[in-house]
Amino acid sequence: MSFSILFAEHAGHLRREIREEPAFFRDLNLDQIVEAITAGKQEYDLKPFFYIALPDEEAVRYRQEVMQELGNQTLLAAIRSFADNMRAIRGYLGSVEKLYYHYHKAGWFLEAVDRYCAAVTRLAEDLNAAGLRSRGFLAFREYVAAYARAEEFRALVTETRELKAELTAIRYCLLIKDGAIKVRHYEAEADYSVDVEETFAKFKQGAVQDYKAKFASGVGMNHIEAQILDCVAQLNPDSFARLDAFCEKYSRFPDETLVMFDREVQFYMAYLEHTDQLKQAGLRFCYPQLSATCKEIYNYDGFDLALAAQLVGRKAAVVCNDFHLQGRERIIVVTGPNQGGKTTFARTFGQLHYLAGLGCPVPGRQAKLFLCDRLFTHFEKEEDINNLRSKLQDDLVRIHDILDRATANSIIIMNEIFTSTTLNDAVLLGRKIMQRIMELDLLCVCVTFIDELAALSEQTVSMVSTVVPDDPARRTYRIVRRPADGLAYAISIAEKYRLTYRLLKERIPS
Repeated sequence: MSFSILFAEHAGHLRREIREEPAFFRDLNLDQIVEAITAGKQEYDLKPFFYIALPDEEAVRYRQEVMQELGNQTLLAAIRSFADNMRAIRGYLGSVEKLYYHYHKAGWFLEAVDRYCAAVTRLAEDLNAAGLRSRGFLAFREYVAAYARAEEFRALVTETRELKAELTAIRYCLLIKDGAIKVRHYEAEADYSVDVEETFAKFKQGAVQDYKAKFASGVGMNHIEAQILDCVAQLNPDSFARLDAFCEKYSRFPDETLVMFDREVQFYMAYLEHTDQLKQAGLRFCYPQLSATCKEIYNYDGFDLALAAQLVGRKAAVVCNDFHLQGRERIIVVTGPNQGGKTTFARTFGQLHYLAGLGCPVPGRQAKLFLCDRLFTHFEKEEDINNLRSKLQDDLVRIHDILDRATANSIIIMNEIFTSTTLNDAVLLGRKIMQRIMELDLLCVCVTFIDELAALSEQTVSMVSTVVPDDPARRTYRIVRRPADGLAYAISIAEKYRLTYRLLKERIPS
């Protein structure tokens, strides 16, 4: 039985490793978000999971169910316990790779198998007690139960227990004299350690300072200990022969599906742990309705996840915004003064749709979003001397490539393009591009200084970044739905910093 906690059965073909992040990641600061989410979990190599878009609503719902079920504390404790055990097992097997002495390696291998058997048995019991409802975890419970009942696993448990008991029962004596060590069978000699402790017990006077030297403990073994172990093996050839046979027989003992589950489930754990930190600061997340056909969308109290993590870390306030599109509305045109949160709003729009498409809860108290086939971004970039193109030409080449590849089910986010040309040319080019986007009938956010683009047709919606009414130099970072007003508030800002012509003349002697 093939199983994945990340991919529904019909989406199993997506289980592949993509090492390169999507082209739009850095424009939307999704690279920062993924970096923050996966911090501290590098051992699981989770980033590739964030690069794979899901194909349909059913695959998204599968993940949403799993993510929501991890709110079950019994289940969460079971998964964390299993993860701790698997981490310890990886540590044991890592030690085996680093150690030098044969039976020292074999001993740690036996410990790894023993812990694995206990982990799987415990996991099967915990899943039965968890009261599961999601398709993902119900299928996983069925898989683990079948695996734990299988003859192969039961044989592994039995052989491990018997071999460990057999090796634990071995007793031997060390005879140390004049720098020589002899190893022989234990022959029921008296253990004098008890007598010694009883003899000196009368000298104890309550709590006293401990003068015993502290020695570092580790998994290593020095050459003397290794030689002693080899001698013990020679005295007990049958037991150590069984240990050799055991190591060879079960050299690939971890089940591949359980190993993959241990990695895949951390995708959910990492995301939830990250968002829990933001929830504690009062921010809200929701599981959005998602449709691949309906383009009437909304999000209330949404925010830029990358920026919010930074602000919460500095104990600063996070400004939330709303948006909605209804009927034939497809394009949000964002205008207003600089440094007012326009680009942050555009990034939020892109983040929301991408994270929703991964099956994750998104920022906001309520959301209905569109499951796009592809997401494109066109953000301002510095000129590249290697391609010999001007900034305007580069803008045109990039947007042409996007419009060639986009479909009616795509999303485009454009941020301040055509800033390098005249206003008349920018208006002309902007109109042509917007016309093509409207023909494609796709969803789009366009941040621009060109107010004329905000009222092109019934497909466009105008949203404006706002300022404090009594102090236009101060930004509220609220983006509201209203007609573009063409105000940049440059004079207000110049007055605030005493940079108007009149104030400069007053300050500079003639």
